[in-house]
Amino acid sequence: MRDPRMSAIGKGLRRRGRLMAQAVSPPRRALDAMPAPRTAEEEAPAAPRAPRLVDSPVFVLSSVRSGSTLLRVLLNSHSRIRAPHEMHLRTVHVQLSRDFTADAMRALELDKDELEHVLWDRLLHLELTRSGKDVIVDKTPPNTLIWPRLHRCWPHARYLVLLRHPSAVVTSLTERRTDPDHEAIHAEVLGYSEKLEEARRHLDAHVLTYEELTAEPERTTRGICDYLGVPWESSMLDYGSQDHGTFRPQLGDWSSTIRSGRIQAARPADPTAELPYKLQKLAHAWGYPVGVPPR
Repeated sequence: MRDPRMSAIGKGLRRRGRLMAQAVSPPRRALDAMPAPRTAEEEAPAAPRAPRLVDSPVFVLSSVRSGSTLLRVLLNSHSRIRAPHEMHLRTVHVQLSRDFTADAMRALELDKDELEHVLWDRLLHLELTRSGKDVIVDKTPPNTLIWPRLHRCWPHARYLVLLRHPSAVVTSLTERRTDPDHEAIHAEVLGYSEKLEEARRHLDAHVLTYEELTAEPERTTRGICDYLGVPWESSMLDYGSQDHGTFRPQLGDWSSTIRSGRIQAARPADPTAELPYKLQKLAHAWGYPVGVPPR
């Protein structure tokens, strides 16, 4: 007779294996954070914005492999800031399952987008209420790809734009993937980087780099606190002494570096690494050295 405890352990190990395999694999298709083309009916005027429970949430906009988990745990160590694991709001949808459902919602001055916005807002409010804090931060990297929709949902949202040298991001992704496709990795990093540059130019955001966060954490976190209107707390730098939940695949970084509980120096970008021209141009715009100055 099979021991039910061993069976449960086996299931847990298999599930963990699946999660880790998914986390180190490239996206199965074009990143689903990108909204699909809107139909003529969907291009109709949007429903009026419903009142928000959280008026001014904070979003970290970054590429993957840019230190956003480190920034999250530093912020979450503040007595007034709740920064949970990646929330993946863009994948939380509502389904209008009958033909008359959309008519019923329109009669309430709600469309599918605004219903999703109300749900997202409720999730942030629920997490904030549970924490007992008054500022909430979502650091899900693919939020970067839908920043215009976040801005539409929360006109008073605040943004932390976290940059890292694109060459270092490419290197980190390449090492994380079991069978790296270099062309696909360059395309993925470029997709994030172009949206980051859009956000940097169009939003009233606070911009910082992973390199300065690790090299000068006190100065950098003080700047963030000034932007968010909260006093700086030295406990932010000792994130390892606090509980930030489980570090696991698909909810953020789970490497030994983040688990160490210590801020560690960013690995420098490889100066000999070749980047596509567009990534070189963005790196140059962000103040990073590149092998060949963009034309």
